[in-house]
Amino acid sequence: MRPIGERLVIATHNPGKLREIAELIGPLGIGCVGAEELGLPEPEEIGNTFLDNADLKAREAADLSGLPALADDSGLAVDALHGLPGIFSARWAEDEAGSRDWMRAMERVWTRLEEAGPDASRDAHFACALSLAWPNDGQIEGFEGRVDGALVWPPRGDQGFGYDPMFVPAGHEQTFGEMDPAQKHRISHRARAFKKFVAALRK
Repeated sequence: MRPIGERLVIATHNPGKLREIAELIGPLGIGCVGAEELGLPEPEEIGNTFLDNADLKAREAADLSGLPALADDSGLAVDALHGLPGIFSARWAEDEAGSRDWMRAMERVWTRLEEAGPDASRDAHFACALSLAWPNDGQIEGFEGRVDGALVWPPRGDQGFGYDPMFVPAGHEQTFGEMDPAQKHRISHRARAFKKFVAALRK
C-alpha cells in the first residue's frame, strides 16, 4: 500500500469518532486533522453499505484537502430488526433540525425490539468499514471489522458514544459505555478494522 505521509485527514464531523480514531492512529506517528477543522463539508451518505459510505466520505475529503483521508462508516445492526438501524444508525438519532440525540436513538431501537415481541432476539453487532483515499488519482483501500454482542436496557455507562451504553460485547459483562476506552479499543469493531489497516500499512 502507498505511504500515507505525515498528515492524515479524518473524514468525520463526529467528535467522539474523531477522538477514538486519533487514539488508534496515534502509535503510528501520523498526525491527524479532522474534516471539521479544515472546514470540509459533511457529504450525504447515499451508499447501500458501510463500505460504500466510507468510500464516498474518504474520496471527497481527500480531493478537497489534497491530503490522504481516512473515513469510517459504522453502525449497529440488530438481528431481530433485520439489520436495522445499520447504515441509518446516525440518522436514527437525528431530529428534524439535524441535531443528534443518542438517547432517543437507543430508545427507538429498544421500542422496536419490544414491538417485535418478548421472544425477539437481543443479539446485535457493530460493524465498521474504513476507507483510505489518496487525492487526485482516486486510489482507495478498504478494511472492515465486526464485533458481536447483545443489547441491554436501560443503557449503562457514559464512556464511548452512540449506542455504546446499550451494547454488551460477547464474552463480557460491561457495555461499551462502561468500559475503559483502552479496553474497548482492543476489542471493538473499529479496532478490528484498524488491525487490518495497520497490517496493510506495514507491508
